[in-house]
Amino acid sequence: MFTTVVQFRLPSPISIDEASRRFQSSAPKYVKLNGLIRKHYIVSPDGKVAGGIYHWSSRAAAEEVYSGEWRERVEKLYGAKPEILWFESPVSVDNVAGGTIAVD
Repeated sequence: MFTTVVQFRLPSPISIDEASRRFQSSAPKYVKLNGLIRKHYIVSPDGKVAGGIYHWSSRAAAEEVYSGEWRERVEKLYGAKPEILWFESPVSVDNVAGGTIAVD
């Protein structure tokens, strides 16, 4: 599994209500997206940074999405270029499903 953290340093702070509105408007685009396991939307307490934490089946799946029209769309939505941090995720804990997941 692969994890990315995407952040936007916003030109002006947004409220949690505005962040939620923007997140809800974009969420349908991620449903059944090839290679995406899970996405968590995030916003900093001061509203100056927003983004997402993505769990991917592979780095290739993430790169395919991030190299497409995605950058233009999210830059337009947030008014800032995305910063992407890349991580291997060899083990996850899922307390809802009840256990750990190790990727071989």
